[in-house]
Amino acid sequence: MARLPGMASEHPSVINFRDELTRRGGTGDVVILPDAVHTAALAAAALGCEVGAIANSLLFDAGGVPVLILTSGAHRVDVAKAADAVGVPALDRAAPDFVRRHTGQVIGGVSPFDHPTPVGTWIDTDLRRYDVVWAAAGHPAAVFSTTFDELVSLTGATEIEVA
Repeated sequence: MARLPGMASEHPSVINFRDELTRRGGTGDVVILPDAVHTAALAAAALGCEVGAIANSLLFDAGGVPVLILTSGAHRVDVAKAADAVGVPALDRAAPDFVRRHTGQVIGGVSPFDHPTPVGTWIDTDLRRYDVVWAAAGHPAAVFSTTFDELVSLTGATEIEVA
């Protein structure tokens, strides 16, 4: 069992995520990084991969409706382009309480699934370029490995261009 720094046991959000990953048939490994990584570049450095292989889980507020976009760490989301692709008038940055309410997780640790209720999810087509993709596993210090196709299968995400 992986342990977070200074923790006697694995964090409950990571345990919940790992259980849900298994339930959904995910094949990747959950990895606990030595410290919480707050950027895609730091996560990539810790994992020894390209920054583009980091799948950032970004929750947006579309008029009170949560929209989750899984984007390559090499991109900044063009919110106008993404809103058009999603079919909403606008995507606004979600406040921390909105993120916690809709995902049950904190910013920096939002996983692509394992939320209290389903959240509409879209995925950056650029992530398809990588054999292994890394995404948050329910805690800022936890990530899991997957493939693009498996991530689409696990989340039901719709592919879009975000940059």
